Parts: sequence; C-alpha cells; structure tokens
Amino acid sequence: MTHRQAGVVIAMALVMTASLATEAQQAANVPQIGLLRIGSPPDPLNEAFRQGLQELGYVEGRNIRIEYRWAEGRPERLSTLAADLVRLKVDVIVSGGPGVGAAGQATPTIPIVMAVLNDPVRLGLAASLARPGGNVTGLTILSEELPGKWMELLKETLPRISRVAVLSDPQATADQVRVSEVSARS
Repeated sequence: MTHRQAGVVIAMALVMTASLATEAQQAANVPQIGLLRIGSPPDPLNEAFRQGLQELGYVEGRNIRIEYRWAEGRPERLSTLAADLVRLKVDVIVSGGPGVGAAGQATPTIPIVMAVLNDPVRLGLAASLARPGGNVTGLTILSEELPGKWMELLKETLPRISRVAVLSDPQATADQVRVSEVSARS
C-alpha cells in the first residue's frame, strides 16, 4: 500500500468516525481532528492524509481543523501531547504506532483512528480483532494467518527454496516472526 493509498483509507475511516462524533454538534462547529505523530514535519504520511481528506471534500481551515502534535522522535512526549489533544476536546484523534497507545491511555471516549498498529489487542486497545469494542478503530497488520500465507506463496513461487530470512523489528512483530518460523518449518 502506498503512502497515498494509506492516507485515503485513513481519511475515509476518520470521516466516518468524525461524522458520528460530530453528529450531535451544531452545524456551525467545524470538526476538529487531533493528529498525533511520533516524528516531525514534513511527514509524507501527513501529506497523504491531508490529500485523502481533500479528495473527500474536507479542506483544512475551511470545513475541518487539524491540531498537529509532533513528538519530534521522542516517544516519552506522546502521553503529554495526547493529553493536550484531549484537553482541546478534539472530535477524533488520528495516530499510528506508539501514539495510538498514548491516545488510548489519555481518553476512553474520544474516537481514535489508528493509521497502522501491529497488535492493538496485546496493547489493550481492543478486546479482540473480531470485536474490538472501545474507542479505537483503524488498520492493523497483525494477522496470525499472514506469515503462513507468505511462506506458502514463497514456496509456490520458488519450490526448491530451503532457507528464508525474515527481517523485522522483533519488538514490533514478534508474533509474526514466531508464526513465520513455525510455517517455514512445516
């Protein structure tokens, strides 16, 4: 998935969530999005997100406001920044990676759209993938079936393959690495 495609998908999820959150508000109020990012601007995902919103008819400063909070690469700042967005009473918080956890700890009521997160269940942000409950929605790359499928496709494509290397961040994708190892052995 390209940055642009991810931006459009996230923008669509956000618009659906924000419309529910702002339905009870007066028409004069402009929906306010809290964007919580671990990095710093300029950010290609941020630009894709804004473009996705624009394609759906939402233009920053005209019919939607975005409150940006950047952790500048310092994860320890995320909790404070998330709490700041909660104090501003944004209609929805959009984040990815560790920012989702910080937002989840900051509010049980404001909808949170996660850009991509490995394991929202393990982090306590969702009861399960089938029935997440709570206030977090979005995309996850976690799937117990996915690594097995990758190994199957690899074996179909290269039937004589006997060794596979899996490059990953073990803290971020430990379950997928484990399932990859089991699948590779079989």
